[in-house]
Amino acid sequence: MSQFGFENDIHNVLRLDMPITNAPMARWQRKASTSNSSNTSSFTPNKSVNRSVSLSKTPSKTPGKNGKTQNTPSKAGGDRFIPQRNSKQMDVASFLISKENEPVEETASSTSNQKAWSMTLNGYDIEEAKILHLGGKPLNAPEGYQNNLKVLYSQVPTPASIKKSRYISSVPERILDAPDIKNDFYLNLMDWGRQNILAVGLANHVYLWDAAAGGIVLLKKMEDDNEYICSVSWSKDGNFLAVGTSDCKVELWDVQYQKRLRSMDGHSARVGCLSWNDHVLSSGSRSGLIHQHDVRVADHHIFTFGGHTQEVCGLTWSPDGKYLASGGNDNTVYIWPMTSGSENRAIHALSEHQGAVKALAWCPWQPNILASGGGTSDRHIRIWNANSGSCVSALDTCSQVSSLVFAPNYKELVSGHGFSHDKVVIWKYPSLTKVAELEGHEDRVLNLALSPDGSTVASVAADETIRLYKSFEKDAVKKPKSTSSIIQQHIR
Repeated sequence: MSQFGFENDIHNVLRLDMPITNAPMARWQRKASTSNSSNTSSFTPNKSVNRSVSLSKTPSKTPGKNGKTQNTPSKAGGDRFIPQRNSKQMDVASFLISKENEPVEETASSTSNQKAWSMTLNGYDIEEAKILHLGGKPLNAPEGYQNNLKVLYSQVPTPASIKKSRYISSVPERILDAPDIKNDFYLNLMDWGRQNILAVGLANHVYLWDAAAGGIVLLKKMEDDNEYICSVSWSKDGNFLAVGTSDCKVELWDVQYQKRLRSMDGHSARVGCLSWNDHVLSSGSRSGLIHQHDVRVADHHIFTFGGHTQEVCGLTWSPDGKYLASGGNDNTVYIWPMTSGSENRAIHALSEHQGAVKALAWCPWQPNILASGGGTSDRHIRIWNANSGSCVSALDTCSQVSSLVFAPNYKELVSGHGFSHDKVVIWKYPSLTKVAELEGHEDRVLNLALSPDGSTVASVAADETIRLYKSFEKDAVKKPKSTSSIIQQHIR
């Protein structure tokens, strides 16, 4: 019974509809009682009347203004609320606190019901939800890192850290010495094959440089010292090298065995440019004629393209093998179809250039796009649509354009320049905005060649050096390198 009575008392104490007996008198009640007592009392002194009126009067000014601090009323039962707790209320509060700390026994059914309600209302179990979650081991600080407190303990990169900055060094990664290279704008003396071998024509010699192993091989030396190498070009598989000479010949060499397979005559002047299309080898000469050779058969000459009135100095087949582009000293670019019939006519004659056109390059990812560059009198790079023959865009480089090559890794166009800049420039395609300038050459750039993986461009110049710029490495965040790390090597 005593326990029942105790719980009854707790219930009565916690009821909110019961009158509050121990609370102080409300303000309106105090004012009413004060006014009643003043009315019933005798008005003997005037001071007391004024005092009672002033006590019931609301202040005319807001307390605390003008920097004056409001004094706490000294009268008992003022505006402050001072709670009064008796011992009975303290016992009840102590009981409730001790009851809250007791462990609650939950049955399996109540737990399953709570989980079901959570899944229904929220779509997930609240007990298993986490505000923060570490999905992996923290990253280790870099080697030699001093302040370990600044290490980011997260393996999930933010969008800002995903974007990698590409560093393009204007300093070549390697320099090869190329003595006695012929300073002739109209010749094509360097090519980089699929087997990662760089072929270079120096005077009357042809040298091969293995880019992977670093070895150098003398492939050919002309018998007559007065004759010289005019052009070199690798077959598509990189096993055979075609060599054009000043004595009007085109030679085919097996590089693996360092053996000449055949020598093809037919030209009446030096052969300054070569280009492969599967088993067909095209050769352009100073006479203005372009011969087509089928290297598989004894009677190698198939047909001839005749359109240029002066020396043919640029020649290249499109990636799909449909078109052959030729540029000459007559300031004209011709686009020829792949045909073996009697009608060997160009489908387009592009005459917008005002100087000799040696620099030609087909776009690898858009086979119908051709880039051409003009000489000192023109200085323009022009982009052509081979299907329609229209000029898509043009850019004045303010310098002689001696060579062009597309870099597919970043979809950029690389140009080599002669007078007056003597630089290699990287352009963004198709906007033709300048990305970087690769400096170092002290004379005009003669030829450019791209490595098989597309990461490195080689430039040979009249300063008798070949410079290798590793500017197109995929997904590489490169750091600046000092000039002291350049490796110089003689190519012979």
